[in-house]
Amino acid sequence: MIGRLQCVVVDCSDPLRLARFYEGVIGGSVNLPDPRWTLDDDWATLHTDDGRVLAFQRAADHRPPRWPDPQHPQRFHLDVGVDDLARARDEAVALGASVLDEGEPGRSWIVCADPAGHPFCLVRE
Repeated sequence: MIGRLQCVVVDCSDPLRLARFYEGVIGGSVNLPDPRWTLDDDWATLHTDDGRVLAFQRAADHRPPRWPDPQHPQRFHLDVGVDDLARARDEAVALGASVLDEGEPGRSWIVCADPAGHPFCLVRE
């Protein structure tokens, strides 16, 4: 092992907005003091309740992916485990997500995009 995963960093145009979006989706605390990072207009963090950290970094030229367009591919995605897909979809949309693909009835996941255009999946546990 070379090292441990410290955090996942997501490029976006508005770091604080995206951190607050994911705070609503998966919980946690935005911009907790942490000696590993300096918090400013170009960087925001989300410390989740289970100790994981997502970081959001301003990219002035950020171009959102267009799922599933290979000319504008996703660079990563998060799977978020949920008990009730329909309720989770509605709550994510209320926070600013858009639904990209609900699939056929009975499918166990829904593909959404966060406010910066990054795809993520709501997956029934």
